[in-house]
Amino acid sequence: MTAQQQLQKTLELIRLERQADLEQYRQKVLLRSLTQRVKEGVTWYPIRLVRDYIGTGERIILELERVHHHDQPHSFQSGKLVSLFCNASGKPEKQHANAVINYVQDNLLVITLNHDELPDWIDDGQLGVDVMFDEMTYKEMEHALKAVMKAEDNRVAELRELFLGSTSTKNQEAPSELAIEIMRECTRHLNESQMKAVEKLLETEDVAFIHGPPGTGKTTTLVQAIVITQKVENQVLVCTPSNAAIDLLVEKLAEQGLNVLRIGHPARVTEQTLSKTLDARIAAHPNFSELRALRKKIEQVRTMASKYKRHFGHSEREQRRLLKEEARVLKSDADMLEFYIINDLLQQANVICSTLVGSSHPVMRGRKFKTVFIDEAAQSLEAACWIPLLKSDRVILAGDHAQLPPTIKSNEAAQAGLAVTLFEKGISRHPERATMLQVQYRMHEAIMKFSSRYFYKDQLIAHPSVKAELLRSNQAPIDFIDTAGCGFSEKQDPESLSRFNEEEASLLIHQVEKLVEGIGLEEWQQQDITMGIITPYRAQVDHLHKLAEASPVLEPLHKLITINTVDAFQGQERDVIAISFVRSNEKAEVGFLGDIRRTNVAMTRARKKLIMVGDSATLGSHPFYIELLEYVQTHGFYRSAFEV
Repeated sequence: MTAQQQLQKTLELIRLERQADLEQYRQKVLLRSLTQRVKEGVTWYPIRLVRDYIGTGERIILELERVHHHDQPHSFQSGKLVSLFCNASGKPEKQHANAVINYVQDNLLVITLNHDELPDWIDDGQLGVDVMFDEMTYKEMEHALKAVMKAEDNRVAELRELFLGSTSTKNQEAPSELAIEIMRECTRHLNESQMKAVEKLLETEDVAFIHGPPGTGKTTTLVQAIVITQKVENQVLVCTPSNAAIDLLVEKLAEQGLNVLRIGHPARVTEQTLSKTLDARIAAHPNFSELRALRKKIEQVRTMASKYKRHFGHSEREQRRLLKEEARVLKSDADMLEFYIINDLLQQANVICSTLVGSSHPVMRGRKFKTVFIDEAAQSLEAACWIPLLKSDRVILAGDHAQLPPTIKSNEAAQAGLAVTLFEKGISRHPERATMLQVQYRMHEAIMKFSSRYFYKDQLIAHPSVKAELLRSNQAPIDFIDTAGCGFSEKQDPESLSRFNEEEASLLIHQVEKLVEGIGLEEWQQQDITMGIITPYRAQVDHLHKLAEASPVLEPLHKLITINTVDAFQGQERDVIAISFVRSNEKAEVGFLGDIRRTNVAMTRARKKLIMVGDSATLGSHPFYIELLEYVQTHGFYRSAFEV
């Protein structure tokens, strides 16, 4: 298949994914009654307006509170697009205004309106808010894929052929003397494999890969690579697939003393990075007071013009025309001044940061960069990666394709190839352009060893600072508790279709309680020992939450214990990790535990202690889990549930 044919296939798969995403949205929101939507957790109704105020970048922020259904689970998350609506008119076509969620805390929802003024109906009561479908992301991905397909005799066409076509590797060029000098200055604290990764990307004219297994300091390496590149090139573009990931990089780069500009909606960024957003920078610009005065004047002139109603003569009509003309001229001046301020801020920035889709922001139109860095590239859809690539001469991709893949709604699209990322395609075609980071600074050697052997060709090395680090010297770093023969059968939630296993959950919580009691509650709190309880299934998460909240041992530690799905733990770490595998059935079906990258992520979150509870009779139907069971048995980490 030619590069264009591959891209055409990806375009078709993106359309399939959009269809599946839209269908899910229709089923959950559009085709449900208000009562059903509230029950599904995609609508809050009724809600009360707590207060409204002007936030960053002169935007209107609303604080909204749920009046009823306080314990109802919901789909509201920071960064999501929502529709605020009012049912007071009694008409089927309700009044509504679009907004973006800043954050959700218990029953309080904080949103930023995508409008300059408060809606007239805001005080009419009967307010609610719906989760909305994000159409823009798909439009931007489609646009990028078409642009890459059409590219001829330019840099985009060369990069396309390098990733997907028949282009072979060029000889890499030696870095400039300036780059070598800066590298020596900036990389003194990096280890050998991290230094090698930085050297490789300085040599490349087009593409390089940083392969960062868990705990190997990928972010540290990437930040130093960006610092060096910026000093050589003056400005770089940095992107990730998610807002959380890019905000982390914004913080790390700002700590290096770089002038970082974050492109994106202020509602989608963390509080720490808010001051780096374009909106906040515009408001802090020396010329902003002049811009604000112009906008105020425009409003005054428009208000005066609107005073002239239907019954007026020629002179009043002429007066209104002149006022409208004045408002138009003032608006033109304001637009010019805003353009100058934005351009000034973009020119001064050392690093411009955004999500992959956010790099298509209108202020970025026509801007070109020598280099774009894409972090979490192994979790990024290929189509989204092409958006910033259209603006760049070369690309550095960082990630780990042995960890979580991109989130895809359509199983059909995923199986047809949408789950294969540009990172995977590039690293398999050009392994000589990749450097794998080898020294990990997170885990005890025994926790690391199995993943290293299975996923990373046994090349990972535990740093001396973590190699033998245990919670207690007399404890094993790993416990695998086998529930085979116990009759702990999985069940399926009839509404969500998610799986859960009540007996397995109780056993896991009991094991965790024993661990806490062995160390002592007071000492656990004093040492701030953190714990993650991980399971692949949402229904099991809910069940574990109930058990932990009812536990007199664990409840006092609720601030130190996180219970969630594997996906929510990507990029995080805890002193203790406890995993509930859930699956236990007569057919020995492992379901999506078959995506072993999820299990790799779950296991490698642990620093000092890893507890796993599962049914070997079911798990043993998969070759990965056979090897895992052999590993824990060989090293004395295996116990039957009957023993405990």
